[in-house]
Amino acid sequence: MSARIFIDGEVGTTGLQIRARLENRDDIEIISLSQQNRKDAEARRDMLNSVDLAILCLPDAAAREAVAMIENPDVKVIDASTAHRVAPDWAFGFAELNTEQTAQIAASKRVSNPGCYALSSIAMLQPLIAAGLLPADHAVTINAISGYSGGGKQLIANFEDKSAPGYTESPFFAYGLGLQHKHVPEITQYAGLTKPVLFVPSVGRFAQGMLVQLPLQLWDLPSQPSPQDVHDVLSAHYAGRRFVKVADMTDSAAMTQIEPEDANGTNDLRLFVFANEDAGADSEQAVVMAQLDNLGKGASGSCVQNLNIMLGLDEAAGL
Repeated sequence: MSARIFIDGEVGTTGLQIRARLENRDDIEIISLSQQNRKDAEARRDMLNSVDLAILCLPDAAAREAVAMIENPDVKVIDASTAHRVAPDWAFGFAELNTEQTAQIAASKRVSNPGCYALSSIAMLQPLIAAGLLPADHAVTINAISGYSGGGKQLIANFEDKSAPGYTESPFFAYGLGLQHKHVPEITQYAGLTKPVLFVPSVGRFAQGMLVQLPLQLWDLPSQPSPQDVHDVLSAHYAGRRFVKVADMTDSAAMTQIEPEDANGTNDLRLFVFANEDAGADSEQAVVMAQLDNLGKGASGSCVQNLNIMLGLDEAAGL
């Protein structure tokens, strides 16, 4: 018997991507409201309480409202908004976070889908902190660039629709300049940091793709790890995981550039360690870099992966 799924907010950027990944599967039945009923509170309430799993692709306030409507104790929920990312009674939907996380997601009826910047930042930081290479109180900086689809319909229009009030021909801009981006609590908590991360995101004139960078002054860390030590910790942490791949150090050393769009269309999170290994131990540096599709592993791909885990299906189905 196929599982009944309702995507609340299915006409948004993430909702459309999730639907596309699910609609041809015979183990999933997508249930939708008619266009005229999408804003009917009672129709939404009935739908939310009648399915096996509801996926919320909504603004934060609307996501909280939707959760409050659910009275059926058997309904499982995945929330793609920021509303429940650090809530103590919600499982964090990054299956590769640690050895227990997949089981925690499987056992939970409430899962928060990570943000794209947050998932990639946590993926780099958490293993290094857990292994003791990076102190939990270290002054961590993350710099990142995403395709404009990560900003949803309004930002997409600003880049693609010349008639849009906010239309821009800018090739690139940084934002979040107040240094209080909504992903900071999520990154800080699940990476295991005791001090807030300094996070500076940016947007480029390309639709999808993402690069997230963690610079490390290895000589300044208490254990003075080598680039190989950093690589070994990441490789061990993600060994056997299908969707997080750590590039070989030799391959990374041979690269002269890296493109944010190269993982598009996949559910891959690709990690690289770049280093100046000839600098000597007293001045050695490294940059850990994540490459992913912000609408894949950074959004809809993670959501489908979490859905599969919660329903006891093949984790890679539809991916």
